[in-house]
Amino acid sequence: MKYIGAHVSASGGIANAPRNAKAIGANAFALFTKNQRRWDAPPLTTELIDEFQATCDQLGFVAEQILPHDSYLINLGHPEAEPLEKSRTAFIDEMQRCQQLGLVYLNFHPGSHLKKIAIDDCLARISESINRALDATSGVTAVIENTAGQGSNLGYRFEQIAQIIEGVEDKSRVGVCFDTCHAFAAGYDLRSTEDCQHTFAEFERIVGFQYLKGMHLNDAKIKLGSRVDRHQSLGKGEIGLEVFRYIMGDSRFDGIPLVLETIDDSLWADEIQLLRHFALEDS
Repeated sequence: MKYIGAHVSASGGIANAPRNAKAIGANAFALFTKNQRRWDAPPLTTELIDEFQATCDQLGFVAEQILPHDSYLINLGHPEAEPLEKSRTAFIDEMQRCQQLGLVYLNFHPGSHLKKIAIDDCLARISESINRALDATSGVTAVIENTAGQGSNLGYRFEQIAQIIEGVEDKSRVGVCFDTCHAFAAGYDLRSTEDCQHTFAEFERIVGFQYLKGMHLNDAKIKLGSRVDRHQSLGKGEIGLEVFRYIMGDSRFDGIPLVLETIDDSLWADEIQLLRHFALEDS
């Protein structure tokens, strides 16, 4: 079963996220559980939690179909002690919010060295940040998103993701979200069936499909290997449609949230139907 959706708005109340997902024909969705551009947020009330869970039940969404994303402000590899501690505290709060909501994943960008510490030291800090968050919570898997490698962001090479995972003590609670635009920007070609076979074979060899917990399905505005993060609507960018046809026809991508973050939300319903069509072609 393919769980296909988009990163929908939770504006006006967190229970609006599943409603917005249902309105575009999704059977998966991503959301922010708080304002992603602020450090602090009001705690989740019992009423908000109950409404969210009841709405998900009513609309047929279970936890494995939902991929929450943390705040963009968090840098789990920050080179300076005070901002690192602030990021770690905020990340634990995000994990706890997911736990309160009965969710099982938290998707996050691993972190940046800001050209102030060595890459290996930054990756070790990210692993330690994850360990602290896992110690402070239960039932929620920390899902590392591969990045485009823009600026000093790490996690753009599969080897870097594998190194972070190696430093995580409880490997049953760490996973990966594979973003197609980010991978392409980082130099992993996805434009043909052969390219997809090669790239995902590399992912399997270096990281392992057992860690794949979700995907972001995005075309790219930018050239292969540009290390610039610019999403595009499906089939309208540099990647094209073949990778999405490939993913929809491969059972290794079953049972995880496959989430659009494409730039025109008015196209999401059509893009979801296109992906479903690809899945039916291979069924």
